[in-house]
Amino acid sequence: MDPMTTALRSATTTRSATPAAAAKARLARWWRGSPDDPAWARPALLALLVATAGLYLINLTANGWANSFYSAAVQAGSESWKAFFFGSSDAANSITVDKPPAALWPMALSVRLFGLSSFAILLPQVLMGVGTVGVVYATVRRTSGLVAGLLSGVVLALTPVALLMFRFNNPDALLTLLMALGAWATVRAIERGSIRWMAWVGVFIGLGFLTKTLQVFLVVPFFGIAWVVAARTTSRRRVIGSLVGVGAMLVAGGWWVAIVELMPASARPYIGGSQNNSFLELTFGYNGLGRINGNETGSVGGGGGGRGGGGWGETGWDRMFNSQVGGQISWLIPSALILLVAGLVLRGKRPRTDLRRGAYLVWGGWLLVTMATFSFMAGIFHEYYTVALAPAVAALVGMGVAEAWERRRTPVGTVILAAATAAAATWAFILLSRTTAYGNGFRVAILAVGMSAAFLMLALPWLHKRAIPIVLIAGVLAALAGPTAYGITTLQESTSGSIVSAGPSSGGPGGGPGGGIRVFRGGPAGQAAAAPGGRRAPQGGPGAARGGQAPGGQAPAGVPGGRAAGGQTGGGAPSFERTTGGMGGLLNATTPNTQVVSALKANASDYTWVAAAIGSQNAAGLQLGSELPVMSIGGFNGSDPSPTLAQFQEYVQQGKIHYFLGNGGEGSGEGGMMRGGPGGDGNGSAISTWVQEHYAAVTIGGTTFYDLTQPTS
Repeated sequence: MDPMTTALRSATTTRSATPAAAAKARLARWWRGSPDDPAWARPALLALLVATAGLYLINLTANGWANSFYSAAVQAGSESWKAFFFGSSDAANSITVDKPPAALWPMALSVRLFGLSSFAILLPQVLMGVGTVGVVYATVRRTSGLVAGLLSGVVLALTPVALLMFRFNNPDALLTLLMALGAWATVRAIERGSIRWMAWVGVFIGLGFLTKTLQVFLVVPFFGIAWVVAARTTSRRRVIGSLVGVGAMLVAGGWWVAIVELMPASARPYIGGSQNNSFLELTFGYNGLGRINGNETGSVGGGGGGRGGGGWGETGWDRMFNSQVGGQISWLIPSALILLVAGLVLRGKRPRTDLRRGAYLVWGGWLLVTMATFSFMAGIFHEYYTVALAPAVAALVGMGVAEAWERRRTPVGTVILAAATAAAATWAFILLSRTTAYGNGFRVAILAVGMSAAFLMLALPWLHKRAIPIVLIAGVLAALAGPTAYGITTLQESTSGSIVSAGPSSGGPGGGPGGGIRVFRGGPAGQAAAAPGGRRAPQGGPGAARGGQAPGGQAPAGVPGGRAAGGQTGGGAPSFERTTGGMGGLLNATTPNTQVVSALKANASDYTWVAAAIGSQNAAGLQLGSELPVMSIGGFNGSDPSPTLAQFQEYVQQGKIHYFLGNGGEGSGEGGMMRGGPGGDGNGSAISTWVQEHYAAVTIGGTTFYDLTQPTS
């Protein structure tokens, strides 16, 4: 072999080996971590993430389609890139969901990859949960150390509402991840005085806007304050960094809005949730100020009454601690507030650029502003919204415990540790007193162990060194036992519908009309009102649904193909029905039986929509069962003015729609509830009346349809 050939082969071998060797070296550096890290640092992080993933995957598919409203949009996005882009409810793009589409995109891509199933829809949510735990760990560790980061990650992973929403398909999972990423980027920006990192803050907030519009802005004020106060750079660069962050936010969140608003309405689907086919109106009305003042045109109910919350529960400073919301999120809020105040006081005389104080501003501001907004908003409020508080609570607990531990040899440090532990144990005892699910012994044991640990923490400087770990473990167990029990209950049950909550029933009525799976008789304007913690359904899922049942169980009376289930009583509350539909199909969908699916699939290629139904949930059930486009008349609750009667008549005359779902969508009667909320226009009643007058009713699989290809005259 000549020397040149040998040299070329040697160079080729070297080049091919270099990327692999470099990747191996990078992996080894990551595994070793910082030179100051103990040997167990990376294995501990890996164990935290793997354990979180394993926990969130348990019994995942028991949730069936979860919220069928979003699952139908995911199915549509997996079939049509136009539906993917706009977040349409159906692949033929009649109307969008009432949120921007970013939260649907990961799920739609997953369905494109794995096919339509409960697992494919919910897997991205699990990954978002694991990612959020990792981000909170990394952010807290940067300011307060390894153990603080691990403790924060564990607290977040075991928060009941996090266990619920990171296994569910509502937008809140992605929103929470993006807010956590915003906090992480803010801390990095403060640490480095970096304008580039402030741009990343803006990107994450902008993407959060494309997930759930204005809610993400609740964290913005204190992200900005923390940067301006604590960034390690000049005043001029702090101003520039703020402007760059705002600019990046506008670009990341505004590009999609600009396209939608500038595009002719005839070239895109109707904007669901709006009354004027405008995303800006949806943003600042139904999804914006309407949530604050209760004046929500097109809402299902709520607003007015009580202390401002009406059908959505009483407002006030104690809302996050009441019998409906407390078990979701509030377990460690008292401790987090104690630790926040203590941390700010202890670091009050530090230099302006103190990174840990800046982090307290980030997480503390997040907690206080979001909690205050949730507590006093008079419009639509659901218990699961509180997942947005979970990262802040977890971070403050980890940081505060680390702060106090560093001063464990002083009275100040021991008092802080004791107070936080006693608050957690006492509040857990109170929360567990609101349910009979775990018996008296459990809550008494938590109180006894927690108060004993708190008392011994006051004596930490004098305890034997072998006793200190036992005291600390006892305190952590007392703080986490309650939320862990709620989380285990959540994992064991099927959860589906539009209004869901974690854990067992824990008190009296409230929370909002419908109650997801559990619904009370009565409620605002004669509607059903939510049962606390209401979410249970018989075991089931898409597999069972193919046999004619809804994912998670049967539908209530009045819903096509459904029937009422037996009532129960729980938590000292009035009796309720255990159903999957709530409000006659308004809050969850049923899946059609095989006869209905066969009829919908017959000659499906001849139609744009194989069927039309009033309300997105009625349409979603047909669409998920058949995997074919079904028109949702009036959007989520039938209140949107899309399509108009004239438009619907034109579609029928053009032969674009095959069937109209009759039972459960007339806008009145036991199957209806489809007139819409206050001020909602809706055309469902007019369309239904016109169809009944001009087309023949047919019964398919026990469900009434109208064949729009068979006029009566």
